[in-house]
Amino acid sequence: MTSIAGFETIDDVDRRTRRGWILFVALSAALLAAALVGAALYGRSSSINALAAQSQTDASLKVALLTAVLERPRALPLLLAEDQQVLNALASTSANDIDILNRKLERLVTGTQAAVLYVIGKDGLAIASSNWREPISFVGNDYTFRDYFKRAMQQGTAEHFALGSVSKRPGLYISRRVGSADAPLGVVVVKLEFDQLETDWRDTRRPVYVTDENGVVLITSIPAWRFMTAVPVAEQEIASIRESLQFGDAPLTPLPVVRPDVIDPRTSLVSAILPGRGAAEFLRLYAPVPTTPWRLEYLVPTEAAVASSVREMRLLSLAVLVPILAVAAFLLRRRQSAAMRIAVELSMREELERRVVARTEDLSRARDRLQAEIADHRNTESRLQVVQQELVQANRLAILGQVAAGVAHEINQPVATIRAYADNARVFLDREQAEPVKENLGAIAALTERIGSITEELKAFARKGRTAPEPVELRDVIEGAVVLLKSRFAGQLQALSIKLPPAGLQVLGNRVRLEQILINLFQNALEALEGRSDARVEISAVTTDDDVEVIVADNGPGIPAAILASLFTPFNTSKEKGLGLGLVISKDIVADYGGRIEVSSSDQGTSFIVHLVRAKP
Repeated sequence: MTSIAGFETIDDVDRRTRRGWILFVALSAALLAAALVGAALYGRSSSINALAAQSQTDASLKVALLTAVLERPRALPLLLAEDQQVLNALASTSANDIDILNRKLERLVTGTQAAVLYVIGKDGLAIASSNWREPISFVGNDYTFRDYFKRAMQQGTAEHFALGSVSKRPGLYISRRVGSADAPLGVVVVKLEFDQLETDWRDTRRPVYVTDENGVVLITSIPAWRFMTAVPVAEQEIASIRESLQFGDAPLTPLPVVRPDVIDPRTSLVSAILPGRGAAEFLRLYAPVPTTPWRLEYLVPTEAAVASSVREMRLLSLAVLVPILAVAAFLLRRRQSAAMRIAVELSMREELERRVVARTEDLSRARDRLQAEIADHRNTESRLQVVQQELVQANRLAILGQVAAGVAHEINQPVATIRAYADNARVFLDREQAEPVKENLGAIAALTERIGSITEELKAFARKGRTAPEPVELRDVIEGAVVLLKSRFAGQLQALSIKLPPAGLQVLGNRVRLEQILINLFQNALEALEGRSDARVEISAVTTDDDVEVIVADNGPGIPAAILASLFTPFNTSKEKGLGLGLVISKDIVADYGGRIEVSSSDQGTSFIVHLVRAKP
């Protein structure tokens, strides 16, 4: 068809139309391909960022839970290192003390999250353990090679994760030295296992593991990954770890996690092979574990999130581009209706913008919710720290109160005696009898020196330090205790029937502290007999090859059964003005010198037997 003056012919229009449609289809295909690729890249990036933000919160929660599991049993070694029964067992190593300690550790472990509690002597041999009844008991095993034993003996405390040499179960060993650095008695150890924590992690179906400073996996939701390495470890370091037996004969092979693509210092993309599965992409997040050199690593699968986000972005891209291309095609085909097609295009653009704005608002609200949850978690952690500090402070105040009450009780009798001597001296001065006054003043001076010795001893007692025992004449101790009671019980001393031990009989201890024991027992007996005409207190001493028994027996009404059951418990007393600390302090003093106190009571009277170690001639 030929053209006519200024008009295109049908053939020209047909050719131009065919060329235009070919070009339009080619450009449309290229634009759609670029849009789909761009949408996939953007969808992947946005989904990774959103997943990282959400997973970082999950990782922080897992770290908080792990920290809580670690913190609860950390106080046990500190408390047990100062426990009297632990000190007794380490000091005496008697079968009775060790049996008592075994049972105590067995009771304690059932009420805590600890797997095992045990006590190691300074020679490295375990003397007592909470699993003493079990076939895999730790008692008698040598732990001198263990890092937690060596560091605790040198530095006072230690924490060490290792594979149990007896139980073959991994765990964290928290240890503390008993005694001072100059005179260590041994080490208290609590073993913490993480089976329940690993089970909880495993239920999330997302791999979680904790590595030490060398990159060795310690705790993991995938058992097959335990004691593998998350980072390359030098052969020399591997040889050193194997030589220490920290992880037994574990091969320390690298984790099946490769090709890390770092996003930021705490986030990277990796390819990992889980047991029984093929390689898959994961988002790996790092989070340090407070108070430890450990690092928690959290693997989050990206496939589902990325696929969903890419699908949404591609649909959104198609939703934008297809109408635009359709409009362009419509404009190309129907030039005559350009205005209408422009109006339709503007309407569609406005709808698309509204949808974008609405989606942006949804994302903003989701971000705000995540930030609020993070703030709540941080507030919860702060409150937990405050409660922990308050508990520590309350414990300190309770100990301080008990020590103050003990000091008041220990100096009560010498102060009463000083008052009596001072009153007598005043009477002698009125009578102008100088010699008795001098004697009373001399006695007062001696008693003030005695009070000073008592307070010094009690300060040492409060510091859990003990005066070194020395040979003491038992006859002098009994006579000294009676002298201190003369002024207060002057009218009752005839009730005392004393069979003094032979001269030269010595026991191990400190005279002042041993006198305090007898004063407490004599005073309790005399107070129980007040107002009785047939009052009688018999004091005698019986010797054996290894110890001396000091017996204080009265014919009083006896001790009520309710009081007798908890006689040596602080603040347990039947006296209106008593503190209930005298017998507690006396028992601790006797225990310091390797002895013990026994009591029997009935309505015919009460008998206390004080067992003291006999000094070797």
